[in-house]
Amino acid sequence: MTTSRIQHPALRDRIMSAEDAASLITNGTTIGMSGFTGSGYPKSVPLALAGRIEAEHAAGNPFKVKIWSGASTGPELDGALAKADGIEFRLPYNSDPIAREKINAGEMNYFDLHLSQVAPMAWQGFLGKLDTAVVEVSGITEDGALIPSSSIGNNKTWLDQADKIILEVNRWQSEALNGMHDIYYGTALPPNRKPIPLVRPDDRIGEKHFRVNPDKIVAIVETDAPDRNLPFAEPDDVAIAIAGHLLDFFAHEVKVGRLPHSLLPLQSGVGNVTNAVLSGLMDAPYGDMTAYTEVIQDGMLDLLEEGKLRMASATAFSLSPEAALRFNRDAMKFRDKLILRPQEISNHPELVRRLGCIAMNGMIEADIFGNVNSTHVMGSRIQNGIGGSGDFARNAYVSIFMSPSTAKGGKISAIVPKVSHVDHINQDVQVIVTEQGLADLRGLSPKQRADVIVKNCVHPSYRNAIQDYYKRARQNSFGQHAPTLLNEALSWHQRYVETGSML
Repeated sequence: MTTSRIQHPALRDRIMSAEDAASLITNGTTIGMSGFTGSGYPKSVPLALAGRIEAEHAAGNPFKVKIWSGASTGPELDGALAKADGIEFRLPYNSDPIAREKINAGEMNYFDLHLSQVAPMAWQGFLGKLDTAVVEVSGITEDGALIPSSSIGNNKTWLDQADKIILEVNRWQSEALNGMHDIYYGTALPPNRKPIPLVRPDDRIGEKHFRVNPDKIVAIVETDAPDRNLPFAEPDDVAIAIAGHLLDFFAHEVKVGRLPHSLLPLQSGVGNVTNAVLSGLMDAPYGDMTAYTEVIQDGMLDLLEEGKLRMASATAFSLSPEAALRFNRDAMKFRDKLILRPQEISNHPELVRRLGCIAMNGMIEADIFGNVNSTHVMGSRIQNGIGGSGDFARNAYVSIFMSPSTAKGGKISAIVPKVSHVDHINQDVQVIVTEQGLADLRGLSPKQRADVIVKNCVHPSYRNAIQDYYKRARQNSFGQHAPTLLNEALSWHQRYVETGSML
């Protein structure tokens, strides 16, 4: 017989079906949902809510809700609600393809913002009133504290601010998660803010569980459902080449004394390329490494198991299905090596700067001066969102952006004369890497940056064209600090929109 994970006797009286819980949500409600990169999001209540919305629409009644989260969630949440045409407004990050299409069709309002800013903006009242929190937890203690799930995200803020709380208690999550979290309750609004007392990645400064007013809990739904764990592709030649260039860069920085032998705390964005870099560190001559990042990926789990990585601090997991099963099976041995924190702490600019993180993030495109676009395809179609890349990039000890040099079978160049949308200005971008090579941009003027990027990062199919553009810009630009031909700077993007290729 399975032991109930709801140990608080009075709260057991609030157990109900997902359908009954969803019936407590009304049209126009603003909901704070748990979840971060497909981990720790509610699975049952959003599906039931989507079914209710579809029924209301079929009856001719309006029904839409506003969704706040930590970051991306899963198909049972964003996908189901978007398919039901039930999301009026969404923040701060989305990766669901159905929701993405509605956003790009102008049918859903989307506020893409730095992940570290979401909780502070909610507390400051800039986002409006939060009506309901729907949060997955892995258990409830006898005294009513909530044992967090596989992500923390903005859950502390949602639980504190919402008028009503609906909990999903998920038995699929490992019981060994209990004690792995560090929930810091010391943040405050200006003018009462104080320094956050964290000086090493493995410092614990908070509590293991969420505090919550039990009177606000209106429903509890018991579930047994896995997170949305997507597989990582085996590193291809391009990913391996990018990882190789970056590992060579690390070796050089250690040799000249700019990095210690243990490197500095690693931050890694989600994706196959960044995961390939982490895998490459397995055979690199570094030990006693740490991570201070958003998510724990497969590569970090491997590094922890092998003892190469001493510890990792994050706000969520982002594991392949195989790695998720492995973690659930062996979670006890990771208890002293992993810390999950609220994203306002995991991504906090002050802490990133203090710890000296090495920030490694992906990009859609960069221009010859080092400005980076990480969100918009052809300047107008949102892909996912800025996530936490800006939190880390501006404040990192070394800020690195990576991408294959081409996309869509060579029809798109990742290095362009001018990015079609700017997420990270050139002052925040220190290193750019493609499979063609690495451009170290630190201390270089715009023209020097252009020389290094064109030489090292551009695919051969586009190199002549970009060299020709830059040569003419050096002759005919209005100014020569960052030579630009205004009538041609976005012509590559326009050509792709019109013909399907930048070539």
